[in-house]
Amino acid sequence: MKIYAVGGAIRDTLMGLPVHDIDYVVVGSSVDQMIAKGFRPVGKDFPVFLHPETQAEYALARTERKIGQGYKGFHFYADPSVSLEQDLERRDLTINAMAQEIDANGRQFGPIIDPYNGQEDLASKVFRHVSDAFAEDPLRLLRIARFAARLPEFSIANETMAALKAIVQSGELSTLSAERIWQELARGLISSKPMHMFQVLLNTGASKSLLPALLNSKLAEEPFREALITHYEVSSNGLEERCAITLMDLPATEIRSWAECVRMPIELRDFSEIFSELRVLVQKYAYTPFQSVDVLAWFNRADVWRKPDRAQLLLSLADKIGFNVSVLTNAMRKALALNTAEIIAGVEAQDRSNGERIGGAFESARLAAITTALQS
Repeated sequence: MKIYAVGGAIRDTLMGLPVHDIDYVVVGSSVDQMIAKGFRPVGKDFPVFLHPETQAEYALARTERKIGQGYKGFHFYADPSVSLEQDLERRDLTINAMAQEIDANGRQFGPIIDPYNGQEDLASKVFRHVSDAFAEDPLRLLRIARFAARLPEFSIANETMAALKAIVQSGELSTLSAERIWQELARGLISSKPMHMFQVLLNTGASKSLLPALLNSKLAEEPFREALITHYEVSSNGLEERCAITLMDLPATEIRSWAECVRMPIELRDFSEIFSELRVLVQKYAYTPFQSVDVLAWFNRADVWRKPDRAQLLLSLADKIGFNVSVLTNAMRKALALNTAEIIAGVEAQDRSNGERIGGAFESARLAAITTALQS
């Protein structure tokens, strides 16, 4: 039995990048032998085991055969006779198909095992698929798009681009789970150059089925892409900000519809919707003073009264990408500074148990504070 570190850990080490997780492959062993050594089986589709001490995952070397649709439509064969080269051949890119042996103390030693010239492609900064089986897995398109965002200096080999287009043409993108689509898109959004991910989706035709229709059409316009790149550069790489910037030109209704399709977390969806509505408000009053009624309506929509920190994040993001929201920020501070006890005291005693009457008093007080702030 031999154990190897494989995939991303080898790639990132060669690139001088930090290694956060290591994938291990075990060659020449069986399920029974792994269990006898104290490893705990956890894999459902193929044999994966947790190390008895470190709890790291170890997978038996395996081959695969396409038997159905989608990224789950594979039959895996794990056996002591499966070689390391056979296991590496099933991986997506040559730069992810390298390995190095692990000693008894868990340290990597010996030469890099590189049967598919991953080091050469790493030096040339090229994404190249390992084998023709690459196009059988639709998830690999999203992974390559996400890799493009993380490693923007890399280009995609012509034959690999053809394989990605074949995935789109096969129609198998529709078999991907909503959760997996969102997971890959989210990881690409927080990478250094998200536009590189979108460019891959555009170039392959995948954007039509994976992204909102309006976003897909806008991404085809160079001025929109350039503006988006500028916005990404001045924002943080937090997922909230990246999502809001990406979706801000879409109506809130379309954001919600797409968010439900990809199972976007509710907090992210709400943040993006409210930011889109802020953009509409700012554009509406680009050349005229803000109207206090509309400002109060957005404050209510943003739930400023219960979530002032989120509202401040929304306004700060708008400011970073060049929206003139200083007057809105000031108005929000004035409205939040109102003395709630005084407002309630101003309501007739017999009405202080009337929720609608109390709510109306707060609306009036907030509107008055906003009006004063906008005029100052």
